[in-house]
Amino acid sequence: MAFQDNDKNKERKPRGRPRAFNEKTEQNTIKSLDRAMVVLEEVAAYDGASLSELSNRLGESPATLYRVLTTLAQHQIVETKDSTQTWHIGAGAFLIGSAFLRRTSLVETSRPILRELMEITGETANLGVEKDGHVLFLGQVETHAPIRAFFPPGTLSPLHASGIGKVLLAYFDTARLNRFARSGLERFTPHTRDTLPALEADLDQVRERGYSVDDQERNTGMRCIAAPIRNALGEVIAGISVSGPTSRIDETQIEELAVEVINAATRVSQAMGASADQPPKP
Repeated sequence: MAFQDNDKNKERKPRGRPRAFNEKTEQNTIKSLDRAMVVLEEVAAYDGASLSELSNRLGESPATLYRVLTTLAQHQIVETKDSTQTWHIGAGAFLIGSAFLRRTSLVETSRPILRELMEITGETANLGVEKDGHVLFLGQVETHAPIRAFFPPGTLSPLHASGIGKVLLAYFDTARLNRFARSGLERFTPHTRDTLPALEADLDQVRERGYSVDDQERNTGMRCIAAPIRNALGEVIAGISVSGPTSRIDETQIEELAVEVINAATRVSQAMGASADQPPKP
C-alpha cells in the first residue's frame, strides 16, 4: 500500500535545521553557549590558566567563569590540576576534535608519508592547512633527536612566518593576499617578512622553486622547509614540511632536504587525486 502526502503544499524544511537557519540574528544565538565557547578558546590558547587569569583576560567574574568551567569539566572538555589550580583542555575536547581529523582522508593518507619523511631527513615532519589566516597543524611525526620542533595537532601558527604558511600564501590570489596583509604582518624575529613587498618577493621564489623556507622567521634558531599538497583539481589544499634547529639544518642542506619534502608532497598530492605533472594553482 502506498502512502500519500495529504499536505503536499506545505513548505518542506531542510533536514537537520530550522526554517530560520540562514537568518543571522541574535535569536539564533545561545548566549550562555557562546560564552562557554569563548572561555574554551581562551583555555586552549594557554598551557594552563588560573581562574583569576581567565577572569582578567575575559572581563568576566570568577563566579561566572567557574560555573562555565565546571560545566565543561563535567563533559571532560576542560580539566583542572589541583596542584596548580590551573585549567587545561581535557580529553573530551580531543575526542571531539578528532572527528574533524577523521572527516578528511588527508590526515590518514599523509601519516605514513610523514613518518618516512622524518626517517629520511632525521627531522620532524609536519602537515598543515590554512585556517582563518593561520596554519592549522593536523599531524606531526617527531624526530628522535633531543632538540626538535613541536607543533602538536591543533596548533595555530602565523601564515607569513611559517614554512607551510608561505607555501599556502604563495597560491593566494592577489586580492586575498592583500586582505591577509592588511590584517597585519607581525614581526617575530629580525628575519620575519613583515611588509607586503618583502613577503611578495619571497612568495615569488616559493612558486619558482616549488618549496618555501622559514629561515628563523618565527623562532630564532629554527628552520623549516615546506612544499604544497594539491588535490585532483591542482588546487593547493595543504602543506608538508620538515623543521629543526639551524645547528642541524644549515644553509647548505636546504636544497637537499627540499627534494625530499617535494617528493613527499607529490606523493600525498597524487593520493589525493592530483597528477604528477600538474602545476599547483590557487
